[in-house]
Amino acid sequence: HLYLTYTGTIKGFQRVCEAGKPLVTTATWAQRGRTLVVVGFGHMPSGRESPTVARPRGMPAEKVRAEIGPKIIEMDSIIARCCEELGSRRKLLDHPVLGPLTGDQWRKFHLVHGLHHVKQLWRLRQG
Repeated sequence: HLYLTYTGTIKGFQRVCEAGKPLVTTATWAQRGRTLVVVGFGHMPSGRESPTVARPRGMPAEKVRAEIGPKIIEMDSIIARCCEELGSRRKLLDHPVLGPLTGDQWRKFHLVHGLHHVKQLWRLRQG
């Protein structure tokens, strides 16, 4: 699941760079609220189902283990490139749940999201 969120973000930011402009819509109040909770407060609420595009589809675990680190580096690189070309304070790409985010907000989302799953894995191991 995390691997798919990283590759999806890479593809989205590649589209932004190719377009040479942000690919965003206007945020709804609900999206602004969710962004505040996740990106602002650093809290990932539990119980929300993953968007369809981020649901695992039987990818071999070995492939995920081997590629997840390089994908994180690639994701950070393409976000940095778009921020450099289009502005670091601009909303650059829509998140499917949170709406339009800046590059830094995308990074914070992935940090909070990753930590959320680490906590889930620890609870499963404990219990």
